[in-house]
Amino acid sequence: MSIEVGSKLKGKVTGITKFGAFVELPEGSTGLVHISEVADKYVKDINEHLKVGDMVEVKVINVEKDGKIGLSIKKAKDRPERSERPERGDRKEFRPNTNSGRPRHNRSNDHRPKENFEAKMARFLKDSEDRLSSLKRHTESKRGGRGAKRG
Repeated sequence: MSIEVGSKLKGKVTGITKFGAFVELPEGSTGLVHISEVADKYVKDINEHLKVGDMVEVKVINVEKDGKIGLSIKKAKDRPERSERPERGDRKEFRPNTNSGRPRHNRSNDHRPKENFEAKMARFLKDSEDRLSSLKRHTESKRGGRGAKRG
């Protein structure tokens, strides 16, 4: 039985770290359950949920080329199906505009290509610098410039 993404397996907790738990799977391989995959709620201390020797059911969420196996306990649990969302016509038609008359920006109509983190950060920093310099110019002109004395 090979380990495939999506398969559910039983395993034994063999080690616990601050970031997750190592689980020994059938055939002797070991995978990691990251702390974010232990429970549906926020887990501050993994020791409150697991201890070495516990038998757990896990779901394989990824297998990397170097052999590392990512596991999830919370995704292995069978959950009841969520109720369907109401149709658009069932929702309230009127939603008050709470942003002082400014048009809403609809991101779904934004035609920029997907950016990676570095590009987003660079754009954010540039926008931030532009706004900061504009703010400084505006406040300095009200105070009479940098060298103005108050008296």
